[in-house]
Amino acid sequence: GDDLGTIPRQDDFREDVTLPSGWYQVTNASYNSVGFDRGHNTPSGDRDRTVEANSSTFLMTNMIPQAPQCNQIPWARMEDSLRRLVNMGFEVYTVMGSYGVGGTGSSGFANTIDGGKVTVPARIWKVAVVIPDGNNDMSRVNTDIRVIAVDMPNINTVGSNWKTYRVSVDAIETATGYDILNRIPAAIQTVLEARVDNL
Repeated sequence: GDDLGTIPRQDDFREDVTLPSGWYQVTNASYNSVGFDRGHNTPSGDRDRTVEANSSTFLMTNMIPQAPQCNQIPWARMEDSLRRLVNMGFEVYTVMGSYGVGGTGSSGFANTIDGGKVTVPARIWKVAVVIPDGNNDMSRVNTDIRVIAVDMPNINTVGSNWKTYRVSVDAIETATGYDILNRIPAAIQTVLEARVDNL
């Protein structure tokens, strides 16, 4: 809960000037009239303890082109549900990403925006590890904890109930090639990654 507070949403979308020299800088204008939201990777609502922390979530390096209905309804509801767990006394470790090419926003299907400089992902995923609040976090990771993995299509006709998009971590690893919970001991990891959350 150290990241949650009451700072208002800064809404200061801007290019990331810390990118290496020569790298393309996505700007706020990159999303003008393209039919996709500036979808946060790290949500603004997860970083509202300080103005600086909240503002950092509005760097364009933290954005993906996300279908508006996906971003504003099931994805937002999932993020709210995870914050609710924090407010109930849990710690929630999250990792998210996207994969594939091509999504359907409010202006139809697109593989890219911004003149081909920004890829529109086909799928958006998040994995949340939920443990009781406390110290020495790894000591509280066992096969009884809740791991919530979601894999959603980046389309405007996505369903409103985020829980219908729950999958196993194994499924996301297969789709992406990532080894997501690799810091967790192998025997525990195997159990947690095979399970689909159903609470």
